[in-house]
Amino acid sequence: MVLVFTWIKKELMYLKDSFFEIIKGLILVILASAGLGCALFIRYLGFNGTIITLFGIITEIISLLLCYFLFREYLKTEEKSEPSKSKGKQQ
Repeated sequence: MVLVFTWIKKELMYLKDSFFEIIKGLILVILASAGLGCALFIRYLGFNGTIITLFGIITEIISLLLCYFLFREYLKTEEKSEPSKSKGKQQ
């Protein structure tokens, strides 16, 4: 029984440590599906396909830009340079 409580405590600590990552993931899913939600809502209001497509694409472009600005730290690449060794003969 103690092992179960220890395991639960460890898993809750993992969730606590990754809380902001979970929130960012939820924001990403919401922004990614915003265009579809917008298109469904406009279709429900009775607009034609051209208007639905226009607003859906505009919403997706705005969502992609917001996703980029929210998650750009994940897109940065860091180059780790290692000290170069001489390739000549060592005496």
